[in-house]
Amino acid sequence: MRLTVLGGGGFRIPLVYRALLEDTGDAAGRRTELVLYDTDPRRLDAIGAVLAEQAKDRPAAPVVRATTDLDDALRGSDFVFSAIRVGGLEGRARDERIPLGEGVLGQETVGAGGVLYGLRTLPVATRIAQRIAAVAPDAWVINFTNPAGMVTEAMRRVLGDRVIGICDSPVGLCRRAARALGADPDRAVYDYVGLNHLGWLRGVVVDGRDRMPELLADAGALESFEEGKLFGAEWLRALGALPNEYLHYYYFNREAVASIRQAPATRGEFLREQQARFYETARTAGGGALAAWERTRLEREVTYMAESREATGGWERDSCDLDGGGYERIALAIMRAIARDERTTLILNVANRTAVPGLDADAVVEVPCLVDACGARPLATGAVAPDQLGLMLSLKAVERSTIEAAEAAEAAGTGGTAAARSAALRALALHPLVDSVRVASRILDAAGLPATA
Repeated sequence: MRLTVLGGGGFRIPLVYRALLEDTGDAAGRRTELVLYDTDPRRLDAIGAVLAEQAKDRPAAPVVRATTDLDDALRGSDFVFSAIRVGGLEGRARDERIPLGEGVLGQETVGAGGVLYGLRTLPVATRIAQRIAAVAPDAWVINFTNPAGMVTEAMRRVLGDRVIGICDSPVGLCRRAARALGADPDRAVYDYVGLNHLGWLRGVVVDGRDRMPELLADAGALESFEEGKLFGAEWLRALGALPNEYLHYYYFNREAVASIRQAPATRGEFLREQQARFYETARTAGGGALAAWERTRLEREVTYMAESREATGGWERDSCDLDGGGYERIALAIMRAIARDERTTLILNVANRTAVPGLDADAVVEVPCLVDACGARPLATGAVAPDQLGLMLSLKAVERSTIEAAEAAEAAGTGGTAAARSAALRALALHPLVDSVRVASRILDAAGLPATA
């Protein structure tokens, strides 16, 4: 089986390789061949050095090949992981800093930053989908690329159901909630509904009984894990559900923006400097690349959502949440389910069909899915609370306006058109976290978007 990773020089690739090293292969013992594609050969060299150390003394380690030729990378692939970052961390830093200059949230997937990131990323993601359709039409695409919901929906317009979006936030929330109840996370069934980075855990069923009411009634248990500390027991009881951590930017927007503006650097700026040091060290050290990667990874995990934690009293992440990853385990579970028919249930980003009442069939939603050799099929969620559905509808309109703007700009050439500008302005101004049309317009002007990548 051949797995191609687009963005193969990305920092998280050693997590994927670690998961592959732990996989015993199919019934015949056949293991996965890994192809890494990236536009930056220096990043490929650095990550290649880390993977070589991971594979040391592992004679059955998956074969790794690196290339800067997209068609060469795709040809013969069974699965394609899309983990690209158009514009690199410099682009992320701009996406986050420009909105902050207008006093609104700067975060790469939520708010104005997410729209800017989408405008830059969607044309490239769509072109990649077109090459996959031409070169590897039977491949399954697992999308890691943020903003995951809108990128998955855009790629689906080319590849249909063979694109599945993933995120590790929902599974992390579910497992933390189960542990707070003293339950085995692998034995619980989770009632989760939403869009990417906008979802709610509504039930935790253990041995046929929903224990969410029990958890909501116990303030100590509620506030023993990350989401409880972020949102507080009082607000979680008022909601009657556990929100995805990214909803902190919606429910506590003023505090989150103030904390980010007071920080010495945005998350993108911090990662830009941190990873620049890592890549230079890993590429030139002549050994020790894996140790450098581990140190950088741990620092990355310790500081994750640091501003939000600071805004809620300042607290450190639990040691069980510092292992890193999550994406790779979900992705490998999808691969096993499809390639080996190892049926499983996972929370994924897929076309709604009829799973979530109130959203159309083609809307990409984030819900529990049954995954087997036929792909991923969403499970019905039942009625959604009005406040949850209202936010989902608003954000879906933002996502689709962003896709419309990117498509119009791509069709018109560099600089876009009036239609692209209009759709991009609509995407920004309709976002619940952008409080003025004039602010939205100034953000677009400062970013120089929309334009082709």
